Amino acid sequence: EGGPPDHSYSLSSGTTSEELLRKLNEQRDIIALLEVKMKEMKGSIRRLRLAEAQLREEIREKDRLLHAASAGTRKRHGL
Repeated sequence: EGGPPDHSYSLSSGTTSEELLRKLNEQRDIIALLEVKMKEMKGSIRRLRLAEAQLREEIREKDRLLHAASAGTRKRHGL
């Protein structure tokens, strides 16, 4: 009693070198996995940004065609 609170992430003073090494290796494995996931996500973001740019360009092109078509219709009808 009176000692620091026991947290799941804290280590007791009786932790052995082997346990510390195991925990360190587990953390390194987690970091390596997260780094791989992060690279995958960056690739996904890059692909989605490219797809978004292509879709925006398609929309601009369709808007231009619609605008040109409606302008032509107004001219034919004397508007």
